[in-house]
Amino acid sequence: MTTLARGALGRDEILKLPAAIDIETAARAFGLGRTTAYALAKSGNFPCGLIKAGQSYRVITADLIRVLQILPGQGDGAEPCPSDAA
Repeated sequence: MTTLARGALGRDEILKLPAAIDIETAARAFGLGRTTAYALAKSGNFPCGLIKAGQSYRVITADLIRVLQILPGQGDGAEPCPSDAA
């Protein structure tokens, strides 16, 4: 079992998100804080695509899942990767 940073989103929580989310929720999925997320968005370096809607940012959840390389049924990522050395 993995221990997530306080407030960080786990794989199952991410897969249950609605189609579009606010930047703070997306930041939690990346393990980023609010201030860092907004700084990255302002500089154009947020880890996934953003939509500016008035004064706020929205993230398409499908893009977030793609960037995080999460697939349904993958597990929580806590299992060790199989070794190719066999």
